[in-house]
Amino acid sequence: MPNILIVDDELSMRQFLTHLFQRDGHSIRAAENGRQAMELLRQQPADVVISDVKMPDMGGIELLRAARELQPNIEIIMMTAFANEGTAHEAFLLGAFDFVHKPFDNDLLREKVARALKQISLKDENEVLIKGQRARGKLSNIVGQSDQMQAVYQMIETVAEVQSTVLIIGESGTGKELVARAIHDLSPRAQKPFVSINCGAFTETLLESELFGYTKGSFTGATTNRKGLFEAAEQGTIFLDEVGEMSPAMQVKLLRVLQERKVRPVGAHAEIEVNTRVIAATNRDLLALVKDGTFREDLFYRISVIPMELPPLRDRGADIAELTEHFVQKYCKQTGRQVAISPQALRLLESYYWPGNVRELEHAIERAVALEKTDTIQPERLPEQVTNYNPVRVASDLDLPIDGINLTAHLDQLEKTYVLEALRRTDGNQTNAADLLKMSVRSLRHLLDKHGIRGLTAQMRDERRTSDATPRRRAADPYPRRRDEDFEERPSSAGQAAARAGEGS
Repeated sequence: MPNILIVDDELSMRQFLTHLFQRDGHSIRAAENGRQAMELLRQQPADVVISDVKMPDMGGIELLRAARELQPNIEIIMMTAFANEGTAHEAFLLGAFDFVHKPFDNDLLREKVARALKQISLKDENEVLIKGQRARGKLSNIVGQSDQMQAVYQMIETVAEVQSTVLIIGESGTGKELVARAIHDLSPRAQKPFVSINCGAFTETLLESELFGYTKGSFTGATTNRKGLFEAAEQGTIFLDEVGEMSPAMQVKLLRVLQERKVRPVGAHAEIEVNTRVIAATNRDLLALVKDGTFREDLFYRISVIPMELPPLRDRGADIAELTEHFVQKYCKQTGRQVAISPQALRLLESYYWPGNVRELEHAIERAVALEKTDTIQPERLPEQVTNYNPVRVASDLDLPIDGINLTAHLDQLEKTYVLEALRRTDGNQTNAADLLKMSVRSLRHLLDKHGIRGLTAQMRDERRTSDATPRRRAADPYPRRRDEDFEERPSSAGQAAARAGEGS
């Protein structure tokens, strides 16, 4: 129901106009001067204001100026008993919709009100259209029309309008960073920086300096002051991917930043205020980590003000055809070729369970486009795990006892078995074992502690050294070893020289 506010110092005029427009089905409020009218507008916006020009205690022109500042989309029709071109001109300059002279024709005034309401409706429709086009443009890199993805799109548009911290939860490869970027691009911060960092890719000390910055001389190699990513994303958004990989000490420091909105660069004494929105993401069950004591409960609630879960690709099979076409076009454009997916290949793609989610599908299509020599991608161009996958055979191969199974214990044992096998293949090298298991070194160490097998890594390395000391022919190692120490901070050459000098003394 359209809401009309009538403003006139004459009681009889307020009563007449109220009766006139109530008959047309409008909701009517009335005020005797501009000051009272502004109080009513602050309580509840109006669609149209019909106001007299000459009134005591804030007249119509002053009301017009104040009402449009408070409610820019409001339409205002001015009334006056005095024909004054200067007043009418000023009213139109201030944004009045129309002007009528008293006494006025009732039907003419009703027509002007109807046109004002239509103008408001057109403005609203235009804003919705522009917002929809903007949203579609910002979401163009996220593909899918399934019900699950429609819910994701709606959530993105909703959380983009607020400033609360968002926690995006989803398996690896589901597109968490794409969603974070879409939230930023649709937010009021869109013109400011979007900065992303993978928290699992850095040691604790390196992550601190990356996030908060450092001062000159704070450590060996710090030759200048450097801003951290929180400062670099000032008034914008920082995306903390794999936030569950943070060490306990870094969790405390991040919690303080979220509470105080201040950062302290490494080596600095003063804190720096930051206005940066935080979007975090994880592929782990943070609540389970909270129960294990490896993730702070207070930090969990700080970063998950608005939790947002992304569905795995196996739960949105209706999107596979559209995603496939999207990636085919993407890699055809890059290679300058024109190929299409065959129906047989598409059926295989739609029946596969995609443990690597959208990222795995994209890599499969990139490979197929590169290898296909004809104009149609055939099944043999797809990865072997896709073409050989048979869900019926996989299910029948499972050994499920008649009396059931303790699934949690079974999965824990399976997890431990894979960790031990990865360590065995890499002779206890945690970095290479983590690579085999497609996880960070910190995550692997968490599993070693969980299963009580961290001490085995040193034993395996000792056995390797003993074996290496015995001369014999060895097959070429298909998996080159890297030292775990390569991923730890090491002193510079100057620091090593100083250490040797100290030893000599």
